[in-house]
Amino acid sequence: MADKLKFSLVSPEKELMAADVDQVDIPGTEGWIGVLPNHAPLMATLAPGMVKVRTGSDERRIFVRGGFAEISPAGLTVLAEEAMPAEELNADKIAQRIQNAEEDLADAGDDEKKLAAQQSLDRLKELQAAL
Repeated sequence: MADKLKFSLVSPEKELMAADVDQVDIPGTEGWIGVLPNHAPLMATLAPGMVKVRTGSDERRIFVRGGFAEISPAGLTVLAEEAMPAEELNADKIAQRIQNAEEDLADAGDDEKKLAAQQSLDRLKELQAAL
C-alpha cells in the first residue's frame, strides 16, 4: 500500500477535513506548496486561495482566507483564518470578500501591511475569475 499523508484542515468554527490523502496543494504567501507523504518539515503562512486535496482520482477544493500550515512527520495541519468548501462559494460571497479586502488595503498603515493587503486582494480577484 502506498504511503498516505495525514491531513487536517481546521478553521475557528470547526474541523473541515481530517483524512489520509495522496497530496495537498496549499497557497503559501511565498507561492504554492505541494505536499506529499514524507515531506520535509516546514511552517508556512497561507494566502487566500484554494487548498486542493487529492486522493486517488478525486480532488476536493477548500477556500482558505489565510492562516498557517505545519508540515511535520505526523502529516500536514492547516489552521485557516476562515475556510469553506469550494462548492459553497458563489460570486456574491467572493464579491463581498473583495470589497472587504479593498477596505483592508485602504486602511493599511505601513508598506508591509499594504503589500499583504494587496496580495490578498489579488488572490481573491484570481479566485473570482476562476468561478
